[in-house]
Amino acid sequence: MKKLLTLLMLTGVLTLGYSTTSFAQVDQDTTAVDSAAAAQADSVERAQAAAQAAQQQEEANAGAEEEVEESFHRVVLRYFIDGGWEFMSIVLLCLILGLAISIERIITLNLATTNTKKLLAGVEDALASGGVDAAKDYTAGVKGPVASIFTQGLMRSSEGIEMVEKSVIAYGSVEMGKLERGLVWISLFISLAPMLGFMGTVIGMIQAFDTIEALGDIQPAQVAGGIKVALLTTVAGLIVAVILQLFYNYLVSKVDSLVNDMEDASISLVDMLVKHKISN
Repeated sequence: MKKLLTLLMLTGVLTLGYSTTSFAQVDQDTTAVDSAAAAQADSVERAQAAAQAAQQQEEANAGAEEEVEESFHRVVLRYFIDGGWEFMSIVLLCLILGLAISIERIITLNLATTNTKKLLAGVEDALASGGVDAAKDYTAGVKGPVASIFTQGLMRSSEGIEMVEKSVIAYGSVEMGKLERGLVWISLFISLAPMLGFMGTVIGMIQAFDTIEALGDIQPAQVAGGIKVALLTTVAGLIVAVILQLFYNYLVSKVDSLVNDMEDASISLVDMLVKHKISN
């Protein structure tokens, strides 16, 4: 009987130990699986967070690029409003009118440019083949100030070379006046825009000092903004003057070139008439 009880007790101890070992092994396996799943989930979350951060960075960069592209227009508009529409509008009007006249003058002067060598060759051929009348018909069909001067000179050829020279000089002055038409207005806008800018600045400074006088002892930062705004009109006037000055200098050089062509061509015309009369 004692042996039987002893055998049963040993069997129970062995069974309990095996069960404990089995449960421990299952717990270890379960813990390992849970750790692997947690690590995989953490990796997925990190990848999603990195992708979201990259997308946000791209959106921020795109927004920054759009802000840079629009910043110039916004800054110009803000400065225009801050400078005071009363003076800034007048300065802007000077720029618009000056550019309009400049463009019109550029087109007109380019159309007035004539190939003087070709014109002189045609006049000489006409004089040799058909005389003065043929030369007048040829110059009347050519556009430009040089051809107009030739026509006027040929019309007075019957009165002598001296009369031709006087006619060419007189009509050359008329054509030069036509070429210089509008330049005085561009020059006016070049002078007017900075003066308007200075006037706006002076008025703004007076207002700033009135504020200082009214408030008494104040910090410079309290009036720095007003002074900065007052200087915007001067900057705008100087920018307009610089732009129009470039166009004005180009137009003046173009007019001088055309006048030189007219003078040289007129001298050649007189020489051809003298030669034609001598040959006859």
